[in-house]
Amino acid sequence: MALPSLHEFPWLTTVIAYPVLAALFIPLIPAPAGDPSSRAYAQKLAERIRWFALFIAVTDLLILLAGFYVGYDPGQTGLQLLERYTWVPQVGLSWSVGADGLSMPLILLTAFITTLAILAAWPVTLKPRLFYFLMLAMYGGQIGVFAVQDMLLFFLMWELELIPVYLLLSIWGGANRLYAATKFILYTALSSLFILVAGLAMAFYGDPISFDMTDLAHKTYPLTFQLLMYGAFLIAYGVKLPIFPLHTWLPDAHGEATAPVHMLLAGILLKMGGYALMRMNAGMLPDAHLYFAPVLIVLGVVNIIFAALTSFAQRNLKRKIAYSSISHMGFVLIGIGSLTEIGMSGAMLQMISHGLIGASLFFLVGATYDRTHTLELEEMGGVGLKMPKIFSMFTACSLASLALPGMSGFVAEIMVFIGMATTDAYSLPFRLVVVFLAAVGVILTPIYLLSMLRQIFFGPENKELTEHEELVDAEPREVFIIACLLIPIIGIGLYPKLVTSLYDQSTNALVALLRQELPQTGETAAQAPDLYNN
Repeated sequence: MALPSLHEFPWLTTVIAYPVLAALFIPLIPAPAGDPSSRAYAQKLAERIRWFALFIAVTDLLILLAGFYVGYDPGQTGLQLLERYTWVPQVGLSWSVGADGLSMPLILLTAFITTLAILAAWPVTLKPRLFYFLMLAMYGGQIGVFAVQDMLLFFLMWELELIPVYLLLSIWGGANRLYAATKFILYTALSSLFILVAGLAMAFYGDPISFDMTDLAHKTYPLTFQLLMYGAFLIAYGVKLPIFPLHTWLPDAHGEATAPVHMLLAGILLKMGGYALMRMNAGMLPDAHLYFAPVLIVLGVVNIIFAALTSFAQRNLKRKIAYSSISHMGFVLIGIGSLTEIGMSGAMLQMISHGLIGASLFFLVGATYDRTHTLELEEMGGVGLKMPKIFSMFTACSLASLALPGMSGFVAEIMVFIGMATTDAYSLPFRLVVVFLAAVGVILTPIYLLSMLRQIFFGPENKELTEHEELVDAEPREVFIIACLLIPIIGIGLYPKLVTSLYDQSTNALVALLRQELPQTGETAAQAPDLYNN
């Protein structure tokens, strides 16, 4: 009997199921000897569980990299690593997973960030079994969101990650954790209903009745129907991105989260909204996208300006970085709405870049809080001399966030600017206004980030803080985590093709699909490759 080839191995199913199934074994990890009420007992138990969780995360990342090497060709447009199994035939539900240029980079980002988040959770000793169970469950669920190709399954995966985030916020969060967790679950759960309703409407419209995303993308919907479905999806994904005015849950969640949860929120969860806008709003409802594209651009500009100004006024360190994240995600909206290849590519690169930069900044915020025990900028100051490593890492990551040339943020934002400035889909006055206002947001970013660094590390010295014995510099684990994030940030900044080559074929096909509806490009775009050809 011949063994199946590596190309036939269920790579994506494995990387989704492996961490979830492994998490079920956490309750079976034997407890250490000693007094269960002692601190030493809690530390020993947490150490055993964290090593197990880290082993599962690293091996899952290695499995994913092996599947990427064996079965993914960046030069192809359609879905790859495709697996389809009938699951619940009575309701037409199938286990269908696959990856293309829109999803594979984000799948790799998810595995990378989650592995580092588990390493960042090293100090956690409260309820370690539950904590690492939730982290591993989120690992599989988040990859599933980007990999599944069935609308009903997508909704289930989207909902799966809500419960772990709620528990991680409500149990391990700060003083207002219950408020932040409740607000998160209300915003995201209620908005998810729009995914379910719109998905069901698309599945049951016309023939065939199907939840498969490929079938849905190939259906012909009337414009009114498309506009309604697009609006429903925009609300759902706008909460997750987040888009003003649906953003208010994010600063509260970040204000109470711990460092590893910060990394998952900023590094992965926000990207789900951008990915879904590309995959479903633009890819499945292209006619409606032409009507909503200017709306996305306007909302993107509002995100950039409003969040940058709000971040400038924040005195809480976590909330300042949270509003900075909202501002940077505005470039994703502008890139998606630009209807140009370079703009769409810039939007994709901005999601990847912000995933790395946001995770690094929030990890450093957590590391700083662990030492200073305060998040108020007025209570910090003069700690740079006692924590030179943390200062250096914070500075490097902040420079990446303000789009310093040579780092990934600069490349992503300049691509969006060029895409918006050169598009022929909008009038010249509209383009000039958008580029000018977005540039104002770019100017505000270094002002609030550099002033933040000055106040934390070289502001008026707080003697009570600087003379405290717990104010120690970064440990090797923390330096390793930031190094792992800075290497791709700088690598992408110096040679963007490292990442853009993974998705260019898919983003170009998506833009060609959209532009074939424009009168001046209809003839040439009619030959656009099928985004869902597999």
